[in-house]
Amino acid sequence: MARFGLVLAMALCLTISVFPDTTTAQLKPNFYGKSCPNVEAIVRKVVQQKVKETFVTIPATLRLFFHDCFVNGCDASVMIQSTPNNKAEKDHPDNVSLAGDGFDVVIKAKKAIDATPGCKNKVSCADILALATRDVIVAAKGPSYTVELGRRDGLVSTATSVNGNLPGPNDNVDKLNKLFTKNKLTQEDMIALSAAHTLGFAHCGKVANRIYSFNRTHSVDPTINKAYVKELQAACPKKVDPRIAINMDPVTPRTFDNVYFKNLQQGKGLFTSDQVLFTDRRSRPTVDAWAKSSPAFNAAFIKAMTKLGRVGVKVGRNGNIRRDCGAF
Repeated sequence: MARFGLVLAMALCLTISVFPDTTTAQLKPNFYGKSCPNVEAIVRKVVQQKVKETFVTIPATLRLFFHDCFVNGCDASVMIQSTPNNKAEKDHPDNVSLAGDGFDVVIKAKKAIDATPGCKNKVSCADILALATRDVIVAAKGPSYTVELGRRDGLVSTATSVNGNLPGPNDNVDKLNKLFTKNKLTQEDMIALSAAHTLGFAHCGKVANRIYSFNRTHSVDPTINKAYVKELQAACPKKVDPRIAINMDPVTPRTFDNVYFKNLQQGKGLFTSDQVLFTDRRSRPTVDAWAKSSPAFNAAFIKAMTKLGRVGVKVGRNGNIRRDCGAF
């Protein structure tokens, strides 16, 4: 899964370093106020209908946004289909597990927007994904927030650009901080965005080492809650199909909340990259604070998501508005 589960993974895009201020400055909540004033209502309606069809839409969309932004910035490049002449981002091993429902909700929203008088070919796929991500969080009883708009769609998507730019399930705090810092995100942002693992599922293959072959000294990761180990081993027996899905959050897997941090306090982080947020003394105080205060966590998450949405933004000639979100 490359970590954001799930979750919430980011290459420092050249656009950030070359255009550090102009890209962010051109993002604004009412970007489509004149060209397509009802865009948010249109996307929200599509998201709500899609969530009714399948809950997977929620974690799938959230994870899609994170994987898009961490590789070449928030430009919907992760949605591009591969061609005989180009292997695109979505076909990199770290992205092949991205659930189709995340792609589908963006495609359906694009179709609904383009069918609205005056809106055809006015709204980027990148902005649709950003709006849909906010709306799925709300659908999971998470906080609502204002989405900055004005992104253009990227002109490049290659599988090789994904290499080393997405957090992995076995990463420690140092590696996580390094990846997030590349994208101008702080340790606090990293911890907040990691909480996207309060939703959705992962695959047995990503946790097998923690519960069967951790290291030469311990077959089981000693930081895992013993009762939780038994649950995981029951759900993921040895030699089971590694694609079998298990909940990221064993307590409230369908609700966006701060239970993620309470789980970490109890040794119930699914990935090493989750549990280290509590075992590492540098990040533990933040985990403890947000386990106690849902409002504090929600505020931090909104701040982090807003910053994430500014990563590698394309404007003007650096991008375009695709007619088809899956093709240039």
